[in-house]
Amino acid sequence: MSTLFSKIIAGEIPARFVWQDDDVVAFLDVRPQTDGHVLVVPRAHVDKWTEADAGLYAKITAVAQKIGASQVRVFGSERAGTTIMGFEVPHLHVHVWPVNSMADYDFANPRGDADAAALDVAAERLRSGLREDGHGTAVPAD
Repeated sequence: MSTLFSKIIAGEIPARFVWQDDDVVAFLDVRPQTDGHVLVVPRAHVDKWTEADAGLYAKITAVAQKIGASQVRVFGSERAGTTIMGFEVPHLHVHVWPVNSMADYDFANPRGDADAAALDVAAERLRSGLREDGHGTAVPAD
């Protein structure tokens, strides 16, 4: 099945990647809750998280945890939020973003005000942070 995310992964649609390995990618959400909001997505198409192979799901979770730890440090947030929704795009994806309160979890009203330059800055800050945290082999140049 071809989805928006499979097209992004294939390079047919541009994205600001912050993580790429053989199984998982992560890229900035174009409608962020907060600066640095990313989606962690398996390269293989999986519609629902409950259908994911346990090993793949564990890898997605591990990548999300590494990204979340970097987000907290880089963006100065209290915590990193994470959630799986699955209705927006029928391809497993985990949202990970810097949070400071429960208000940051309100997906009914994403900020949506991030312009391309702001997204570029957030992506580079997070890539730099991930490299500083020892994950450079999975962090793309841009």
